[in-house]
Amino acid sequence: MAWPLQTRAQEPGRTYRLGFLVPVGRQTPGILAFFDELRLNGFVEGQNLVVLTEGFEASSERNAELVAKLVKASPDAILCGGDLATSALQQATTSIPLLAMTEDMVASGLVTSLARPGGNTTGISLLSLDLDGKRQDLLAEAVPGASRLAMLADQSTTPQRHLQALQAAAAVRGFELSTMGVSKHEEIIPAINEARAWGARGINVLSSPMLYLNRRAILDHVSECRLPTIYQWPEMAEQEGGFAAYGPRFTQLFRQRARMVAKVLRGAKPADIPVEQPTNFELVVNLKTAIAIGHQIPSGLLLRADKVIE
Repeated sequence: MAWPLQTRAQEPGRTYRLGFLVPVGRQTPGILAFFDELRLNGFVEGQNLVVLTEGFEASSERNAELVAKLVKASPDAILCGGDLATSALQQATTSIPLLAMTEDMVASGLVTSLARPGGNTTGISLLSLDLDGKRQDLLAEAVPGASRLAMLADQSTTPQRHLQALQAAAAVRGFELSTMGVSKHEEIIPAINEARAWGARGINVLSSPMLYLNRRAILDHVSECRLPTIYQWPEMAEQEGGFAAYGPRFTQLFRQRARMVAKVLRGAKPADIPVEQPTNFELVVNLKTAIAIGHQIPSGLLLRADKVIE
């Protein structure tokens, strides 16, 4: 019954074109959820929607090339992720609507404010400073008595003030915190090895498109090193074997973005669409992984978890 109501909102006979500049693949759960939500809102690939596919699994090294191609193609909207990709698109076009998802859209200068983004950009701001700090607290609780913890940070996108805030929070809680900064995938494994050699008893993987894109290498190596590690997305602990994760669900955020894209395709201007933030957060603890690395998780944390993988 809802389908005819949704389709009447589209322009009859019009085909909409949608571009992407995102670090994830076309068949990942988030993107699949995105297209499913678009379908529920009346935009169906192969019917009234054409998808420009080259910008999936985009790396920062290809930003300039992909941005030029996207702007030349002039789609009705572009879905983008991360500060670097969004900034590159903003410099290339002031007319094509950009639907971004970044760690902090206001602090990065990508929008004027959450309520009134201005310009041609809106999207989702991830509350990363607060959530990275919450994950740090949860990791300290998961490894009681640890005097040293580490954080794995993307030097290309994580602001220094963010790292300093996490360092200050660690000092208040009474443990040392080492920053393992990386800027490309070749540096990730050495950084984890450095954290282990320094004596870190756990790692907080900070929010970052690049670190998410390289999550498999991180998941496998911290397991080999027997290091409890916490991640940004619940799905990483639930489906991919991560020790623990806290934050909004990746798939739900993509559905949220799809609803925003639908508004733009129906004619709303990004400047008039407030930037949204996640509202639901889940703590997932993977007890199976904890047992595999020989770590006992405090019962209190297990009781508070939204989901425990056994």
